[in-house]
Amino acid sequence: MKIVVLDGYTLNPGDLTWEGLEKLGELTVYDRTPADQVVERAKDADIIFTNKTPLGKDVLADLPAVKFIGVLATGYNIIDTDTAKSKGIVVSNVPGYSTMSVVQLTFALLLELTLHVQRHSDSVRDGKWARSADFCFWDYPLIELADKTMGIIGFGSIGEKVADVATAFGMNVIGSKRHQTDQSHRKNFRWADIPELLRESDVVSVHTPLTPDTQGLMNKETLALMKPSAFLLNTSRGPLVVDQDLADALNNGVIAGAGIDVLSKEPPAADNPLFTAKNCLITPHIAWATKEARTRLMAITIDNLSAFLAGNPVNVVNK
Repeated sequence: MKIVVLDGYTLNPGDLTWEGLEKLGELTVYDRTPADQVVERAKDADIIFTNKTPLGKDVLADLPAVKFIGVLATGYNIIDTDTAKSKGIVVSNVPGYSTMSVVQLTFALLLELTLHVQRHSDSVRDGKWARSADFCFWDYPLIELADKTMGIIGFGSIGEKVADVATAFGMNVIGSKRHQTDQSHRKNFRWADIPELLRESDVVSVHTPLTPDTQGLMNKETLALMKPSAFLLNTSRGPLVVDQDLADALNNGVIAGAGIDVLSKEPPAADNPLFTAKNCLITPHIAWATKEARTRLMAITIDNLSAFLAGNPVNVVNK
């Protein structure tokens, strides 16, 4: 049983072990695989694991031996799942492993936007506090979250946990989801469609999957619905937001700020307009990448393959 990992570095840059997969077959791990080398590296593989290396229709046509594709992530839009299904290839993903880490970064971005912790720390180190005539100083507005409204687009497992933390901060919550679920236990919550959510929220946090319907969800028209004092957070998928439209909205005062962990193209071009946009925090797609989350990802990956080899595949996304 030949197992090939096409792009294993982000999951395991050296602080984890591949031992679990090594026990299940003959394992070859590549840190990264350019598109033009995928077929050559995986042509004899029975099992392929990929994180962000695409496996489209043409590539799958040249991989006759493959029986199972494991996505080292939750999102699986990089796989042509219809073609895989037609060829009898099982595709499994890893849901839920990063929920708490994504929630943590969501609020790290929001707290930086509202309290400017790093900027104030830098100001102290630059000597501004030492030169201050008063016992304290602040260079940026300080904003309290209590009684503000958090709008959450995509109220799945991550969105619900974001709501829990927002509640702990004393926020009200508006949720938007295609199929509404029972949230009667939340006393500070209501459902709304996306336009109403955008108009009413002080913070909008996006946690929806990337689909043809959600691509470009946050664009010039939808951003214009938000309050001028509102913040946008995106720790989900970059193409949900139109980069240029968000940059324009920030630079023109349409919204007050943004905190984003993902961009429409990754790694981004050096001239991405958000790099010079006003009050825009950008982290390099790290919400999923705590060691704890990656350890869970590795464990579920091993379980997925073990279940497939036992004839009972789990987390299948192309049934």
